[in-house]
Amino acid sequence: MVSLSTLDYTLIISFFSIVLFIGIYVSKKSGKNSTEFFLSGRTMPWWLLGLSMVATTFSTDTPNLVTDIVRTDGVSGNWVWWAFLITGLLTVFVYAKLWRKSNVKTDLEFYELRYGGKPAKFLRKFRALYLGVIFNVITMSAVTLAAIKIGGIMLGLEPWQTVLSAGLITVIFSAVGGFKGVVYTDFILFFVAMGGAIWAAVYLVNLPEVGGLDALLTNENVVDKLSILPDFNNTKGIITLLIIPLAVQWWSSWYPGAEPGGGGYIAQRMLAAKDANHAIGATFFFNIMHYALRPWPWIIVALASLVVFPDIASISEAFPNIAQDKLGHDLAYSAMLTKLPSGLLGIVLASLIAAYMSTISTQLNWGSSYIVFDFYKQHVNPKASEKKLVAVGRISTVLLMVLSAGLALLMQNAMEVFEMMLLFGAGTGLIFILRWFWWRINSWTEITAMFASGILSIAIKTTSLGGYLFAAETGVFPEWAEIPFVVLVVTIIWLTATLMTKPESKEVLNSFYERTQPGGPGWTKIIKEADEDGVELVHNKNEGWNVPSGILAMLLGCVLIYSCMFTTGYWIYGETTLAISTTISAIVSGYLLIRTWGKIKATAL
Repeated sequence: MVSLSTLDYTLIISFFSIVLFIGIYVSKKSGKNSTEFFLSGRTMPWWLLGLSMVATTFSTDTPNLVTDIVRTDGVSGNWVWWAFLITGLLTVFVYAKLWRKSNVKTDLEFYELRYGGKPAKFLRKFRALYLGVIFNVITMSAVTLAAIKIGGIMLGLEPWQTVLSAGLITVIFSAVGGFKGVVYTDFILFFVAMGGAIWAAVYLVNLPEVGGLDALLTNENVVDKLSILPDFNNTKGIITLLIIPLAVQWWSSWYPGAEPGGGGYIAQRMLAAKDANHAIGATFFFNIMHYALRPWPWIIVALASLVVFPDIASISEAFPNIAQDKLGHDLAYSAMLTKLPSGLLGIVLASLIAAYMSTISTQLNWGSSYIVFDFYKQHVNPKASEKKLVAVGRISTVLLMVLSAGLALLMQNAMEVFEMMLLFGAGTGLIFILRWFWWRINSWTEITAMFASGILSIAIKTTSLGGYLFAAETGVFPEWAEIPFVVLVVTIIWLTATLMTKPESKEVLNSFYERTQPGGPGWTKIIKEADEDGVELVHNKNEGWNVPSGILAMLLGCVLIYSCMFTTGYWIYGETTLAISTTISAIVSGYLLIRTWGKIKATAL
């Protein structure tokens, strides 16, 4: 436990005051109507939305998760989430434009634009509760769990004390300020959180017991954890950490913030953008910051923690007040922060609070938007006034915070939550990619996949079926086959359901195409039939299908951002030759991307 100085308290209280002031300042305009409360009137610029996305995904559980990964599987273990860059850039260059053209208020409103009848209404209602409440509460609980661990190690707080103090101010400014308050405070939260993370990494790597960067990189506890790529002589490691994430996971699994085809709070920010070009710019900026630059301060602290706290036993010995059910490698990040001096400690604590508040406030506003637009207005009170919708939004914001805080008190480890959510959404991702470009996808496709994935995942995780199929010694399949197995089974199920059920009506398909103009061979049949009926669906027949250019831009963007990520790491490691080569790769791919992006922007109307 650390003792906070007057300077530390001053910094933290000043930060809280600024955040509350912003929430109260924008509350009058945010409460004007539901569009203002949840989308800020669709007037947001790309740079503000991009910073908001980065701040949202900063989170208090992310450095804990990265620390857990690095201490367990080394730096290369981060490929389990680095692979989601492909998903992110596909959203940037293909789906951002389509989402903005759809002009929906939430991504769940899409269901009644793309599908029709009672199944579409059920799907929208069910996913409003499934994602907006259940998944959202689980996500926020993981973030709050990290806050509990930080509060316990750094300040000696009981879990309930951390939950109460961290959640109270967050829920107040989220309920009062709405989306505008969230985005405006995210602007400040980003710089506080990023500055705190970098400053902490610099200080901690120079602790006497660590001995500086050179000593760290040659320490016996660290040398086998440094590689950015998995050991190619370790077949299981290559399959688990690289092949499955890059070949299967990125397109097949639904995960908050990395949904194939875009969705969730990422979609909310694209829908709040001024236009499609601002939506593209915001999501691209987010992906650069999220993958290329931000992880390295956390990685450095995680590596340094292996010197100071080489195992869980050493953490337990240093912090005996931590309950056994909360012990884990993810605690090492918070343990390292106890080494910070006065002043810097206040800044870093403020940065962690900023990360927590940014993530929770976004999740609260996003989840509340589902409850208001996709459940309450659709199925409870269709004639509700704008004032009533804003009131329901504020009430649901508070209730979501209470539920997530309660669940956080029962959780143990952030990595377990991450793995559970990956498996729970396995097999559904391909639908979210194809539903824009293949007319045959219908509401039963999504309903079937959603239930099949959920039931199969629960069966594997909570029954003897999982041990029978994937046990290390006696299982039918190797352990790494868990996600591919679920993806294969779920995909077969939803494809069968799609082909056995009726397609959506001509009216629904024509209306969707006319508004979004997705193009591509998957709509040829519908366009041809519309022409025969005298219905003009294509706005500009001379305009080519720009998805191939979008995929090329995605590939170039991946090369650019991964090159930047490798470059940062190699400069830190002192690998000059490798750093120069990846720098050249980044420059070349960046130049080619700019040329390709120009073609995409020209048609992003």
